[in-house]
Amino acid sequence: MSEAVGQSGGPSLDERIAVVGAGSWGTALAQLLADKGYAVDLWSFESEVCRQIRQTRENTVYLPGCPLSQNIRPDTDLEAVVRDKDLVVMVVPSHVMRQVAERLNGRLAPSCIVVSASKGIENRTHLTMTGILAETLQGHDPRRLAALSGPSFAREVARRVPTVVTVAAGDEAVAACVQRVFAAPWFRVYTNDDVIGVELGGAVKNVIAIAAGVIDGLGLGFNTRAALITRGLTEIRRLGLALGANPRTFTGLAGMGDLVLTCTGALSRNHTVGVKLGEGMKLEEILAEMRMVAEGVKTSRSVYNLSRRLGVEMPISHEIYRILYEGTSPADGVMRLMTRDLKDELDER
Repeated sequence: MSEAVGQSGGPSLDERIAVVGAGSWGTALAQLLADKGYAVDLWSFESEVCRQIRQTRENTVYLPGCPLSQNIRPDTDLEAVVRDKDLVVMVVPSHVMRQVAERLNGRLAPSCIVVSASKGIENRTHLTMTGILAETLQGHDPRRLAALSGPSFAREVARRVPTVVTVAAGDEAVAACVQRVFAAPWFRVYTNDDVIGVELGGAVKNVIAIAAGVIDGLGLGFNTRAALITRGLTEIRRLGLALGANPRTFTGLAGMGDLVLTCTGALSRNHTVGVKLGEGMKLEEILAEMRMVAEGVKTSRSVYNLSRRLGVEMPISHEIYRILYEGTSPADGVMRLMTRDLKDELDER
């Protein structure tokens, strides 16, 4: 942010903000900031969505039924949207984060804070979203990167349903500044210095949510789903520990909080994918019906390969990979999990 902001201890409504990505989550965050009085430039890849927001003040493609503030200024010109901004919020699908970030290289103000609100792990590099940004935004101070995560369905945030999230940054002042920008009476924001833990929690929970959906699609009970969520959290924690995360992060908003929401909420796209898999649909058929992205599908491949490289045991995640990419039947995947060698519950391996 500007020097004046740093001296005053908080942002003013004159701060210039861009949201990159006009899907459901990007639109909801733009609306949150606009409701606070900020003028928000919103980049849309799709001209149809941009035109629609301008003309009707609604994103009927990705966030229907939620009126949008006049403070939101949609545009398809990415360079114009991010030019001279104090804060840029990245809310694009994880598999295009690198491509979009490359277009921002050299176009951001040196003092700009870049916040990733996207959740995923890149297939090729196994980098989280801030990892991609740090590698791609050459010359931009990596201390000015942050990650926003937690249990937060876009539709509920847009409707001002009380929501609590966390923002993680390596620089305490950056985290505090982002916290103040986003915090509202209906949107509480905590800070955290564990960037890798917050991002891993937000990414891997989508894989576990597919598994929870499979359980529901197979018609299994609450016992099964509760066990799946609990052991899924163990897998997330194991991977986090291997990558140097703070284990306490996974008992918090970006860990258990987001996991429970995504594994049980009817608005979860990843859970929906799992339900349809459990009911017998093929992945290709499911994705053909969806316009929005279910991040867990691609993240499953990253988690499978990364955990094998690190020697981290993640049996639920591995079964989901096999169901998605190797043709394993959901019922067989559940049976393999239930008949694994017996272990101590607190075994961290």
